[in-house]
Amino acid sequence: MTGGIRLRVTCYEGSRANERPIRFLLGEKQYAVTDVIDRWYGPDYLYFKVRADDGNIYILRCDEINDEWELELFQKSGESS
Repeated sequence: MTGGIRLRVTCYEGSRANERPIRFLLGEKQYAVTDVIDRWYGPDYLYFKVRADDGNIYILRCDEINDEWELELFQKSGESS
C-alpha cells in the first residue's frame, strides 16, 4: 500500500468479494457506511467514496490482491471538495 491510513473494512459480498463496504474501523472507532456515493476501479484497486454514520465523507481504497484497505481521503461534513 502507499502511505494511506490502514483500515479494517467489512464488506457486503454479493456477486463478488468486496462488492461494497458496509462498515470500517478507523483506530478504535467503528463507522457504518450509510451511503456509497461513488465507486471506481483501477488495475489492482477498488475505490469507494462513502458517507459514514458520522455524516463525513471518506474515500476508501482496497488493494484487491492483498485484501488490504486504506483511507485515501477524509472530508468533514459541510466542507466542499
